[in-house]
Order: sequence, then C-alpha cells, then structure tokens
Amino acid sequence: MLYQVLKYLLLGPLLRLVFRPRIEGLEHIPEEGAAIIAGNHLSFADHFVMPAIVPRRVTFLAKAEYFTGPGLKGRLTAAFFRGVGQIPVDRSGGRASRAALSSGLSVLRKGHLLGIYPEGTRSHDGRLYKGRTGVASMAVTAGVPVVPCAMIGTFEAQPTGRRLPRAMRITIRFGAPLDFSRYAGMEDERFILRAVTDEIMYEILALSGQEYVDRYAGEAKAEAQAQARAQGRRGQTKGTGTGKGKGKGAGKGRAA
Repeated sequence: MLYQVLKYLLLGPLLRLVFRPRIEGLEHIPEEGAAIIAGNHLSFADHFVMPAIVPRRVTFLAKAEYFTGPGLKGRLTAAFFRGVGQIPVDRSGGRASRAALSSGLSVLRKGHLLGIYPEGTRSHDGRLYKGRTGVASMAVTAGVPVVPCAMIGTFEAQPTGRRLPRAMRITIRFGAPLDFSRYAGMEDERFILRAVTDEIMYEILALSGQEYVDRYAGEAKAEAQAQARAQGRRGQTKGTGTGKGKGKGAGKGRAA
C-alpha cells in the first residue's frame, strides 16, 4: 500500500517534476513474469526515479546500512526503504553474499521484477565500473531475462555527497532483454558468470555512453578516498611547516 501511495501520489509526481525524465525503450520491460532490470548506479536518486516510471513494481536489493541507522531517523529511513520495495543486503561478502542472492531469487520466483546495480555501489566519478557476478548468477539460476538500463544525468543532478538534487532533465534508457537460457545449469561455472556479467555491462555501456573502467567501483572509490586523505594530511603538514618558517623569520627581524 505504501509503495502505491509513494509511487502515484507523493514521490512519483515530485520526481517527475524535478527531473522531467525522458524515457526510452520502456516497451522492453515485460508486462508480466519475472525479469531483472540491471542498471548503472550514479546517484542516490537512482533508487527512486527508475521505479517511479516503470509501470510494474520493482524490488531493489539495497545496502543494509539504509535499514540499520540509529534513532528515530534511522527507523523512519528503514520504514521508507521497505515501503518503496527495497530489500536489505549485507555487502560484506561470503555467506552474506549468498543470502543476498537468495533474497533476489525469492523475488524472481514470485514472478516479480528485480532491480540490481551490478557495480555494487555508486560510481564516485561518473564512470562505469566492472560488474559483480551476482546478477549473472541470479539470471542463470532463475532462467529470467535481464533488461539493461542506463541512468543518464543523475550523477550531475545528485552526485555522491549532495543532499538535495538539482532540478534538471535526465534520461532513463532501457535496452532489449538479454536471454541467457543457453547457460541453464551452469550457474556454478565462474567463467560463465563472468562472461554473462560482462555482456550485461557492455549493454549498459552502450546505452549510457559512459567511460568504462575495468575494475570494481568499491576498490576505486576506496583508493580515491585514501588519496584524498593523504593529500589532506600533506596539505596540513605543509601549512604547519610554512607557519613555523614565518615565525622564525619574524623573530629574526625583530632581533635586528
């Protein structure tokens, strides 16, 4: 009920007003039956804009941190994300990753649409990063088509760190469904899963026109953050050293 209220009465109309989305290829979304919508991930707004324009309900796998915040704000945030059809996913790997796949497969076995970002996290610089193979594992295991999706303009509207989005027009582009039924029974073959994932990412790339980076987004983001911290420390050290130099020079001048 909350999903319908937000989509058609509250959040959906607001998002259409702010972003004035241009929709391309919506006919590629199946009218019924299970399917995966796999897209690039540029902005926090992606979680809401794309589901708002798809006629059917889309259930997303979302990071567990959205559901575990402290206090009243945390509880309200968790309630909101559940209300808009998000499922919490622990991204720590190992057993947690298997639980995430199980959650996604449960959605697909009910004949619903599952939304997923194969990159695993938002792009910190607007480029498209290497996909993780969870999307391939679910597609092959469930035997469902994958509809590639490209969000264009959401990075400029609301990049990482920006609380409120800019009012600007964006584009949401869907590609033809990808059929991986030829790999039925091969969901445990890691080379097959890598090939399927790369094919999905290639289609997203063709739709989005982004620059592609053959490494995982999480690793690149962590490296960029580490470099920024290191530069900040060097800047502080340099500033302190300059201050000392000025102090010594000023003292000598007074003594003369």
